[in-house]
This record gives sequence, structure tokens and C-alpha cells, in this order.
Amino acid sequence: MEQHRFGEGPLLDAQGNLCEPGFATAPLKTYDRTAVIAPKFRIKEWDYYLITNDRFGIALTIDDNGYMGLLSASVLDFLNASETTVSPMFWFPMGKTGFPASSASGDVRKTMKNASGSFEHTEEGRRLRFSIGKFRDGKPFVCDITLFDEPRDSMTIATPFEKKGHFYYNQKIVGMRAKGFFAVDDERTELDPSETFGLLDWGRGVWTYKNTWYWSAAQGEADGHVFGFNLGYGFGDTRAASENMLFYDGIAHKLGRVDFGIPKKADGSDDLLAPWHFTDDVGRLDLVFTPVLDRASKTDVLVICSDQHQVFGRFSGTVKLDDGRAIELKDFLGFAEKVFNKW
Repeated sequence: MEQHRFGEGPLLDAQGNLCEPGFATAPLKTYDRTAVIAPKFRIKEWDYYLITNDRFGIALTIDDNGYMGLLSASVLDFLNASETTVSPMFWFPMGKTGFPASSASGDVRKTMKNASGSFEHTEEGRRLRFSIGKFRDGKPFVCDITLFDEPRDSMTIATPFEKKGHFYYNQKIVGMRAKGFFAVDDERTELDPSETFGLLDWGRGVWTYKNTWYWSAAQGEADGHVFGFNLGYGFGDTRAASENMLFYDGIAHKLGRVDFGIPKKADGSDDLLAPWHFTDDVGRLDLVFTPVLDRASKTDVLVICSDQHQVFGRFSGTVKLDDGRAIELKDFLGFAEKVFNKW
């Protein structure tokens, strides 16, 4: 597929539409919340971090969706196929959470009753601190994690929707080293940066009411090199570019269209815990994904519905870089998700 690489400049025009849909390997477009032509309750801003190694994961989110926001923390146990997620919500922030306009600078903090979270830029890197008073079995959760060795390239995409004034501006930074700790009650786990990596999903936008998206990412070491990928589709008008990239030693290698090959049950519904088969449109991606854990949640209240399945597991197979080099993956930890939202 032909893909447009955008350049520097403002993200939105005077009508609140994207100036230049496409992709880049850095956030070259300038996001300005005051340029958004939409009610405050329709603007969505979030930062999501995922820290993983072969044994466990930590997911941390702060978001402001206009009419609601949340702090969310997950502890994922891949060896025992278990997880705990707690997501205190707050109502009608309408942008007052104060998300920065760029992923490269600025901090975000939110404090609630029995919960707080902050994502800060420091000299060492990105510092992530969370505290939730009642987590697993009513015991507290706390973490203090720093992500460093940020790669040169990231996946950045500006995606329009068919509806005017609606857009999705997103950056994924994959494969940062992670150090620090997390603790549930008095059980403290230290992070070893030689085996633990973090990614950032940074997003700003105005979405249409009803959407389904597919997203997958993985990060770690392959043959002694830092390797990762970001794959996705189904969200917005992606004719200008896909969000599919491989990252090898921090350098991006662009892919075209992908398909997650989600298996089906006899009744036609998704069989999310059976092996998936990931492929692309030109033969550079051929991976079997063997699920371990489905982090599922569903909310259906009046006009709001969210059905989320973030499936963690292991990838095995082959990917090819831009120069044709093949990278073999064996039981490479990552996730793939299917999310349906009406909100």
C-alpha cells in the first residue's frame, strides 16, 4: 500500500480537521487542544504505559475522556495466567486533568480518594508513580518505575474519521528499558532493566461514537538486539497510512496492511484463547500468537458500552526488516487486543 509520511506543522486546520493524515517516526505535528472543534466532553486524551518481561506486567493509565476519566493499574502474572485491574473513575474532567500537548515534555498528575498517579519527565527518563489504597484483596498497590533508553524512532499516526472534526493522533514508543519496583501489600518486586521493557501509548483525539479497534504490541530482546513491534487496524480512515511498524535497535521498519487472523468458534464468535495467525499484505510478517491470559472487561450502561479483550501471550515465527533481513521470534511475549466501544 502507498503510505504518506507527514512533515512538521500544526495537526489541525481552522475547521478542526487534520491538516495532513499519515504517519511519521516522531510526533512532528503540533497538537493544540484549543484548535479542536468539538464539545469538551467529546475530546479524549490519555497516556497508557505497559511494562513487561517474560513473567509479569504492569499497566498504568491516566485518561481524560471529557465526561469521565480514570486512573487504572493492572498487575499481570503470565506464569499463573492471572491479573488484577483496578480503575477508579472520576467524572466530567472536561480537560482539567491537564495533559501536556506533547509526549516529549510536560507531566500529568491526578489525585483521588485512595488513589493517585503521575507520569513525569526527569533527567533519568519517564517516571511513573501510582498508588491505589484498595487493590488485590483490599491490599494497597504502589509502584515507582522509570523508563529510559528511549529509542530513536516511534510510531506516530494522524488518522481521520469520515465525520468532520474527528481525528486520532497517536504515538507508540516501544522498547524502553524499565527499572524501579511495584508492590502489592508487602510483596515488593524489583524490575531488572536487562529483561524488563516499557512502552507508551500516547493519544489525543475526537472519535466517532461507535468503534472497534485491533491493536498488538510486543517488546524485548531478539538475538541480543532490542526488538519490538506495533500493529493495528480497524480504527478510523487508514487509507493514508497504517500504524504497523517493526523496531530493531530503535529504528523503525514500516509495514503495510496486517491481519490478526483471530480464530473462530463453530458459532462464528471469536475464540480468543486459541492460537492467532498474524500476516501482512506482502509476506514480511508471519507469526503465530499463542494466548496465555485474556484481560477482559465489559461495561454496558445506557448509551455507554465498552467490551475489551487484551490478550497476552507469546509470538513465534518470522518478521522481515526493510532490507529483507529475517528476524526469528520464539515465545516472544506480547499482547493482541480487540476492543469495541460506544462512548
